Amino acid sequence: MERFIEKTMYASRWLLAPIYVGLSLGLLALALKFFQEIFHVLPNIFAMAEADVILVLLSLIDMALVGGLLVMVMISGYENFVSQLDIEDGVEKLSWLGKMDSSSLKMKVAASIVAISSIHLLRVFMDARNIDPQYLMWYVIIHMTFVVSAFAMGYLDKVTKH
Repeated sequence: MERFIEKTMYASRWLLAPIYVGLSLGLLALALKFFQEIFHVLPNIFAMAEADVILVLLSLIDMALVGGLLVMVMISGYENFVSQLDIEDGVEKLSWLGKMDSSSLKMKVAASIVAISSIHLLRVFMDARNIDPQYLMWYVIIHMTFVVSAFAMGYLDKVTKH
């Protein structure tokens, strides 16, 4: 009975595989939104103010960072929790593949969230004249919460490794 339960629990890791496939569909949706934004902006580029162009570019950078975060979580999560990726020799291989355990993945996710939040905050500051100061304060507080959380996670990770 114990052997059956252990095999069942170990095999249940494959329930994560469709979730990672779903993340790849999310990446596809993000790519579609990215190009939708570009196709929306290009015809109007000469009529747009410089600040508006910068806001659009920051939004595109935000999407690129989220896309990178999705790829990182999708691939390293699959490799850490489901099955090791079998990549043929001669095929381009990501440098971090096989080197990112769940702890380093957690740190990369935290750093990515801080970067995404920073870009979002910069976007908010670029449009600060149209935003209530109370909302600006909350944006900064939320961003600083992400920063402090990332530092705390990094510190705890460093302490537990030694």
